[in-house]
Amino acid sequence: VYRPMMQFSGMLFSLLGWVLSCLTTYLPQWKNLNLELNELEIWTMGLWQACVVQEEGGMQCKDFDSFLALPPELRISRILMFFSNGSGLLGLLLSGCGLDCLKIGERQQEQKKRLLLFGGMLFWMSGITAIVPVSWVAHSTVQEFWDENIPDIVPRWDFGEALFVGWLAGFCLVLGGSLLNCTVCSTEVHLSSVHYAVAEQQDQCQHL
Repeated sequence: VYRPMMQFSGMLFSLLGWVLSCLTTYLPQWKNLNLELNELEIWTMGLWQACVVQEEGGMQCKDFDSFLALPPELRISRILMFFSNGSGLLGLLLSGCGLDCLKIGERQQEQKKRLLLFGGMLFWMSGITAIVPVSWVAHSTVQEFWDENIPDIVPRWDFGEALFVGWLAGFCLVLGGSLLNCTVCSTEVHLSSVHYAVAEQQDQCQHL
């Protein structure tokens, strides 16, 4: 019961983290800008577009014209989030094939353990590459917010909702990968203890 529950929890957290990571990639709320002169408008910026939210007119967005014109943190964040989504998807495929509940390949336990291990490592990579870009954007936002060289009259960007979604995605992916890798390690420990018990019984029989 212990191993299947661990595997189920690991896959559930990993799937949730991957979905949140994909959502973070396309959400336009990486940064928010609330203009004090016009409180009815809120500007948001994501990896792909900038939007303005109006209470009466809804949301209007405009895609960025050039990749090279973006700030460095947004350019690198695009690449890292793509890598996070891709490695997370590959981790789901590999880990799914290595689950104990999958009856295919029951006699190939070593291969299934390797698939679980590789899948867990991919989830770690996916989680880290999701945490790094949102943390980098958050760090640059804090630096710009407290920059004394910028006049006080100039509006400051603030944290957007996508950053918190990205942090949660990274945490779920790392946790899911850790749970899956723990099931592999627990299997190895369990098998070694069984071999030790069998060897001990054989020694006792020889003495008798």
